[in-house]
Amino acid sequence: MNQVLQLEQAILARAEQLANQFAEQAQKTRETVLREAAERLRQRESREEAIARGLGERHYRQRVQAAELRLQSHLDRVRWNLVRGVEARLEERMRALMQDAKVYREHLLGMLREGAREMGPGSLLVRGNAEDREHLASAIDQLRAELPDHELALDDRSIETLSGVLLVSRDGRIRVDNTFEGRLARLRPQLQRVILERMFPASLESGNPFTG
Repeated sequence: MNQVLQLEQAILARAEQLANQFAEQAQKTRETVLREAAERLRQRESREEAIARGLGERHYRQRVQAAELRLQSHLDRVRWNLVRGVEARLEERMRALMQDAKVYREHLLGMLREGAREMGPGSLLVRGNAEDREHLASAIDQLRAELPDHELALDDRSIETLSGVLLVSRDGRIRVDNTFEGRLARLRPQLQRVILERMFPASLESGNPFTG
């Protein structure tokens, strides 16, 4: 009888021991599962946070870029309007100069002399508008005497221009455009540079007026 009791007690003790081992293993497994689940959750939250942050930064950059483009477009319009305003002033001054026939005639001849010197010796065809051709025709002999190395010929056809002269070599390969429009076109980049210097005096050193 004692042997049966001892056996039962041994079996119970073994069962209790195994139960404790299983419980301990289950607790460890539970902790591992919870830890891995927490880590996966943390990684998922980190990924979602990174994605959200990336989307937010991209949206912010897009808004900044859009604002910069709008600003640059506005500044381009302002600069263009300023250049056009200066050009209008120049045209007004030219028309005022044309009212003084004597002064304007000398200005016109100066444009011809300057263009002839730039082209060098040779045969030159002189072109101008209908009004300027009268000034040029009255001074053509004087100009030929002043420029003996140039064979000057006044074109019978007039050109569309506010004022000035267009000089063309006989073969048509060389030309100097000293009309008002031609000189204004050459002056326009300088006008734009001056306007930019006035609008962005500090940022011109970096070469980009849209960055600080």
